[in-house]
Amino acid sequence: MTAYLGRRVVGLLVTLFLISIAVFAVLTVIPGDPAQMVLGADADPAAYQATRVRLGLDRPAVSRYLAWLARAVRGDLGRSLYQERPVSSLIGARLGLTCALTAFATLLALIVGIPLGAFAATHHGRAGDLVGRLLVQAGMIVPEFWVGILLVLVFSILLHWFPAGGFPGWSAG
Repeated sequence: MTAYLGRRVVGLLVTLFLISIAVFAVLTVIPGDPAQMVLGADADPAAYQATRVRLGLDRPAVSRYLAWLARAVRGDLGRSLYQERPVSSLIGARLGLTCALTAFATLLALIVGIPLGAFAATHHGRAGDLVGRLLVQAGMIVPEFWVGILLVLVFSILLHWFPAGGFPGWSAG
């Protein structure tokens, strides 16, 4: 069991490392200058250059990535360009709600999936099995963002059960 967990942790770390390289590479090659975005189009050239130095944009990309990686390993994910706050505090502020949504989504998947699977299994080769398989296939084929838009449309716009965006807080009723 320990060997299995060790392999899974190593796999996770390799995956996170490769994702960090991919995201950094994409952010490096996309058009636009972060310093220009922070300051605006009419920024003073001296302020623009100072911002580039402050953000480390005057250094080569590999050097910037290695410096970020060294800080990230110690838990420092950097600062948000727009909010001027540590990224780790921004993630931490939203982690509770993210975990609650993940738990709710898992519970909903179990509530729907187990009875649907049991129904399809008890009706193997008959119409119930076909309906169950069609629902599963539809769930895998339809893009999640489209389902999300439809759910917002039904539960927020048509039924008015939930707000269309944002989170009013746990105490809001």
